[in-house]
Amino acid sequence: MQKEELKSKIIEYGKKLSQKNMSPATSGNISARFEDKILITASGTCLSELSFDDIVLIDENANVVEGNKKPSSEKNLHIAIYQIRPDINAIVHCHSPYISAFAVCRIPLSKPIISENVFYFGEIPVADYALPGSNKLVENTAKYFEKHNAVLLANHGIIIGGTDLKNAYYLTETAETYAQIYLNSLLLGGPKELSKKEIEEIYKLRNS
Repeated sequence: MQKEELKSKIIEYGKKLSQKNMSPATSGNISARFEDKILITASGTCLSELSFDDIVLIDENANVVEGNKKPSSEKNLHIAIYQIRPDINAIVHCHSPYISAFAVCRIPLSKPIISENVFYFGEIPVADYALPGSNKLVENTAKYFEKHNAVLLANHGIIIGGTDLKNAYYLTETAETYAQIYLNSLLLGGPKELSKKEIEEIYKLRNS
C-alpha cells in the first residue's frame, strides 16, 4: 500500500472511531507500519478531523522522518509493540467510554461471556498505571503483547494491535461492545460464564 493511501485509511478509521464515540475530543491515536517506519497521528489532533498533515512518519527511534508536527506522545509504546509483534501492522489507542470504565476500575475484560471476545482476545489484561506518554507506560504495557492483542491501560484507556487498520478498528469495536454488554449484564444480576468445554470449542475454531 502506498503511503498516501495508508494515510487515507488512518483518516477513515479515525472518523469511524469518532462516529462511534470511541475517541472524544483530541484523545486517542492511530498508527500503521509503512515499510520499515511508522505513520502515526500527531499530538493533540482530533481523530474525527484528521488531515494528511496530521499524520507524521517516524523511524524506530521515534525521530520524525517526514512531517511538520509532533508525533503522538504514545509513539514509544507503538514502536515497542511493533518490535515485539511482527504480525501487528496497525495500532489503535482510544478512551472509549465502556472500555475506559473498566480501565479506571482496573478490572480486566476476561470474563468468558461472549464467544466473540473469547475468539478474538481470550482476555484483555490491565497494565499497571503509569503517566501517559512515559517510558514507564511502555515498560508496564508492551510486555503484554507477547501473548495478547489488546491491553487496558489503568486509569486511561485501551491499546489494540491488528493485522491492518481495518482489523485493529474492528477489534476496538468488538472490545467496546463487550465492555458495554458486560457492564449491562451486571445490572441484570451478573453474566453467566461459558463453560470450560464451550471455551475450548471456541479456541478450536480460532486455531482451525
